[in-house]
Amino acid sequence: MQRIQDLPAEELKKLYDAELARYDGFVSAGLSINMARGTPCPEQLDLSEELLDIDMSPLHQCEDGDVRNYGILSGIPECRRLFAELCGVGPDNVIIGGCSSLQLMYDYVSQCVTKGPGVPGCAPWGEQNGVKFIAVVPGYDRHFGICEYLGIELVNVPITPEGPDMDAVEELIKDPSVKGMLCVPKYSNPDGVTYSAETVERLAKMTPAAPDFRVIWDNAYCVHDLYGDGDELPNILDVAAKYGHEDNFVVFVSTSKISFPGAGVSAVAGSDANIRSILGRMKYQIISYDKINQLRHVIFFRNLDGITAHMKRHAEILRPKFETVLGTLDRELTWTGAAHWIKPRGGYFISLYVDVGSASRVGELCKKAGLTITRVGATYPYGKDPDDANIRIAPSYPDCDTLKTAAELMCCCVRIAACEELLARV
Repeated sequence: MQRIQDLPAEELKKLYDAELARYDGFVSAGLSINMARGTPCPEQLDLSEELLDIDMSPLHQCEDGDVRNYGILSGIPECRRLFAELCGVGPDNVIIGGCSSLQLMYDYVSQCVTKGPGVPGCAPWGEQNGVKFIAVVPGYDRHFGICEYLGIELVNVPITPEGPDMDAVEELIKDPSVKGMLCVPKYSNPDGVTYSAETVERLAKMTPAAPDFRVIWDNAYCVHDLYGDGDELPNILDVAAKYGHEDNFVVFVSTSKISFPGAGVSAVAGSDANIRSILGRMKYQIISYDKINQLRHVIFFRNLDGITAHMKRHAEILRPKFETVLGTLDRELTWTGAAHWIKPRGGYFISLYVDVGSASRVGELCKKAGLTITRVGATYPYGKDPDDANIRIAPSYPDCDTLKTAAELMCCCVRIAACEELLARV
């Protein structure tokens, strides 16, 4: 079949009318499908159900005392060792938090605004004019929200198949007002890109003009492989240490999509200096996070091998869902030339790009037909996609039959929007 862009006006109008008729069928079906966020499905949550059945009464003692009581600010030793394995650092370089790594990230950035990241001679970011952060785009809307809320200006850098456009990053860090960068380095949200070894090396060796520069290294999908031979991501702290730049990176992880999103465990990992600085602030805001939950997770997973085995079970549930959506996109959109997409090997999202700048129209059509997707523009700072092109697809929650219907509807909407854009030019 001819690409939509190559169709004569008469054929384009016929295709448009046919797609509208098909779309009316979706609308009449009374669909109600939510694919707005990367939410684990009930079957995934069931994988961790035994965690809730652990009898804690004889096990309330950890190496440092009774987990039911006050104390142990940095987390129980057993849990620090578990996350040290996950992050590839020593236990002393890990602090255990609550259920949300996003909360730890917000807390870290906000403390840098009010008190600074602990670099001698540097004023808090809030006392410096025009503080900026690099935003790798498309990216995670909640990352952007942290900076927007705290008054940090975001500067876009596009992602490539190797990671952030490093030429652009290396140019921006010459500006001392650029204080940091937000990123998801493995199976990035939403493109599913894993940073190459070369990109990690270039990030690690950077010498920013701002001595208080910090990269928020959100390794949210560090063990979220869809296939057995998952992507390899070099350990940023190890690579940065070769250049004496380990203070530039602060690593965040959690079990949010490993055990329970609402009742998991999070952690921050970093250099000796960064861990001391973070603990120095934490002691004023909390005595300890939930140590009972920390011990429960240690008993359930035991070690990194236990987490890896658990995540293979997650992959068995998720992989058919991703393949259902990707197969539908291949079948229904490849011939059109109206869109392209990235096939991730892990993570939680599929990034769809419409080539005629009509993503907002696609979102509008999907909503009218009962399909809720991530708000178009949310994957860019300030909710503004300059190309009106990116659509984030979150396949994790619906079942495969529902996903097939949702993907077919979305493809129909893409073709309608493409026809409308092209017919308007005739």
